[in-house]
Amino acid sequence: VVDVFGGVGKYSAGTMSAHALRKLELKACPSSGACGGQFTANTMACVSEAIGLALPYSAGTPAPYEQRDKYALQSGKAVMNLLKMNIRPRDIVTRKSLENAATIVAATGGSTNAALHLPAIANEIGIKFDLMDVAKIFKKTPYLADLKPAGKYVAKDMWQAGGVPMLLKTLLDGGYIHGNCMTVTGKTMRENLRKVKFNPKQKVMRKYNNPLSPEGGVVGLKGNLAREGAIVKIAGLKKLQFTGRARCFDTEELAFKAVQKKKYKDGDIIVIRYEGPKGGPGMREMLQTTGAIYGQGKGEKVALITDGRFSGATRGFCVGHIGPEASVGGPIALLKNGDIIDIDAKKGTINVRLSKKELSKRRKNWKPKRMNFGNGTLWKYAQTVGPAYLGAPTHPGGKNEIRVYADI
Repeated sequence: VVDVFGGVGKYSAGTMSAHALRKLELKACPSSGACGGQFTANTMACVSEAIGLALPYSAGTPAPYEQRDKYALQSGKAVMNLLKMNIRPRDIVTRKSLENAATIVAATGGSTNAALHLPAIANEIGIKFDLMDVAKIFKKTPYLADLKPAGKYVAKDMWQAGGVPMLLKTLLDGGYIHGNCMTVTGKTMRENLRKVKFNPKQKVMRKYNNPLSPEGGVVGLKGNLAREGAIVKIAGLKKLQFTGRARCFDTEELAFKAVQKKKYKDGDIIVIRYEGPKGGPGMREMLQTTGAIYGQGKGEKVALITDGRFSGATRGFCVGHIGPEASVGGPIALLKNGDIIDIDAKKGTINVRLSKKELSKRRKNWKPKRMNFGNGTLWKYAQTVGPAYLGAPTHPGGKNEIRVYADI
């Protein structure tokens, strides 16, 4: 699917014919199951094993393979065993297991969407584990799996090379994950991995002491443009700093049209706002626009920032989850065309070169934008949804629980 979005960009840049694009569309996604790269689906599949909620090897088996059937049977047996042992999800999902989950995202150069899902899971059980907590784990985790979109291989290759347990084993050997976390097998992570050996002959995964890079493939950012934080995927990026002039759009559609018509310059920072949890409503992914930019050969020549989110397939210098979002008057809403923005993924900062006084003046003149939906389910969602750095939850979660619904 990434190749198709890139093809759309190439077609608009005049480097691919309509016939070639059509042929590409017909060949894309040839099998069942999720896209093969380390995009959101496969990232969260890895998470399901690392967090302890899925049986070892079950997450990586390709969708059409009959071997998946045995995991359905084993899952039923595991559930009965967990009931017998009185082990519940909240005995498995703890602060430590959430850290294990964040570790595998970083080690595989996974999707930035994990920085939404993990805080949302934490919210359900009343644990504080927000975007910047996730980013701290990303910062200290080595990048070990050479997976697309930044690398060479796909999920099937990782499964054939040894699967998620082999990656977890080398992370455990390096002291990067907690081995004492309970899992759905009724055993700890360390016990599950006891007999797993690292295969030195495969090329998909590296040992913890021989990483592709010493830090994870995803970085958290903070600054006067993102007080609540933001996130950028650096796996595969050649440069980690970018300074440019803002080119502002209030919807993804407007940005995509401008990109298609090449109404931007090298060095620009394309700003897509009012696409956050409240503003969308819901956080749409910007893959259409980022794919078109990459297809035009401008992936490293421009940056893109948004209060929305990205597909795990997004490539290039793309900063998402900027908070506070535009719809609540966050600094991203106050930007004007030509404002100079500095992004530094090494230092973990994102700032606009405007004084506090200027930002304050602009905030006084800012007027909330009318929401896209005036009624219905999306309107209801927008009234209750929380900020992206907490996982965009729609309710207070475990911390305000009066009784645990699993107590029967």
